Amino acid sequence: MGSARRWKPERLSEKLLAIREGLGLSQGGLVKAMALGERVKPKDVSRFETGDREPSLPVLLRYARLAGTSTDVLIDDELDLPKKLTRGKTGST
Repeated sequence: MGSARRWKPERLSEKLLAIREGLGLSQGGLVKAMALGERVKPKDVSRFETGDREPSLPVLLRYARLAGTSTDVLIDDELDLPKKLTRGKTGST
């Protein structure tokens, strides 16, 4: 196996921040809205938004569902978030 770094979406952190702000949520409010309980803390949300850390796939799914969009939009740098975000349902994982 190679030691090359894996590819990361360049705009992911920007989109995650835009989702939280577009829905008018604090970092703690986002955690509650996504029903993540003890799995994700507000400090983790901060790290996602600064690009210091990437969320797991189930957490990305929760972001997408909450924003009423698809995970494709979150991870594809060529796709933009909808201009107006509407709060969707998160479901459970």
